[in-house]
Amino acid sequence: MGRITILRDFIGIIKDKASQSKAALLSNPKTLSLHLALLRATTHDPFTPPDPRHLATLLSFGHSSRATAATAIEALIDRLQTTRDASVAIKCLITVHHIIKRGSFILQDQLSVYPSTGGRNNLKLSNFRDNTTPLTWELSSWVRWYASYLENLLSTSRGLGFFLCSTSSSVDKDEEEDKVSSLINSELLKEINSLVILLEHISKRPDSLHANDNILVDEVLGLVGEDYLSSINEVSIRVSEFRERLSCLSFVESVELVCALKGLEDCKERLSSLTQRKKVLIETVWGSISEIKDQVGNSNVYREEGRLLTMGSRNKVSESARFGEQVLKHGDSGKFSSGRFPSLNINFSFRSNESVECA
Repeated sequence: MGRITILRDFIGIIKDKASQSKAALLSNPKTLSLHLALLRATTHDPFTPPDPRHLATLLSFGHSSRATAATAIEALIDRLQTTRDASVAIKCLITVHHIIKRGSFILQDQLSVYPSTGGRNNLKLSNFRDNTTPLTWELSSWVRWYASYLENLLSTSRGLGFFLCSTSSSVDKDEEEDKVSSLINSELLKEINSLVILLEHISKRPDSLHANDNILVDEVLGLVGEDYLSSINEVSIRVSEFRERLSCLSFVESVELVCALKGLEDCKERLSSLTQRKKVLIETVWGSISEIKDQVGNSNVYREEGRLLTMGSRNKVSESARFGEQVLKHGDSGKFSSGRFPSLNINFSFRSNESVECA
């Protein structure tokens, strides 16, 4: 296995040199520096993250024309979609993440334009596999998860109206709170659900055996850890707004909010292990989430409407039982399920010896 790994690394070095030589010969002189920076940032070496200098060069193309930015994104996505090497793919995704976090608006816009307009999903890598070595096999699972996560991050950002976790589109806290306070309940719930889905996705990151302490995985976790802090801050702003609206939430809205916050609490442990930064502040946010969930769950509208709903369901069952005796019998079962509520099993069967006659 050691010889295979050494041979593979050697072949990777040759491929990197050949690609750079080919780019130097065939690329348009105006875009040569772009292609060389991209190739140097996304080498085949599984133990070296993208060089910050090459990333800075790539990001600088976002300060030119829209056409230049489009060329940069097209070259990056083409490399991501055509490679079969896990190291190259994960470095391409790290580069995408840096564009989301630090890129100019033009670069970010070009990156997100295709999925939002119904075109090809450039981050769909669900079938990616590199089974050359145990390490590349594990890195492949990180590639699939990371691509899906970045797609989710872009989708959440579009819903919020700004690029989440981006330093170039950071929103003043007071402005953000004013914007959130102007939302109607359904819009506020939609945003908090979107953030919860993103955080749940973070909690489902792969476990590693061979990739433990791998510098590429550590780089990914560092970037995602920063996203977690930004996302939980956005959740905190919206939870605080719901605190002011407890008395005007309908039963349906209360249920949806409790379910969202419960889903968030379910992945708290996995999320908290991601970073130790701002630990006291983050624990305060988690305490606030738990407090609001309990307050909503104990509110009069939540308990009274829930009790009436339960009583109404029982009455309907009692009333229909009189008519269902002839066609229902305990035995066979049909299962009706919901993504948010526990599955409901209803037993039913038809008597084979009964018929329906028309007068």
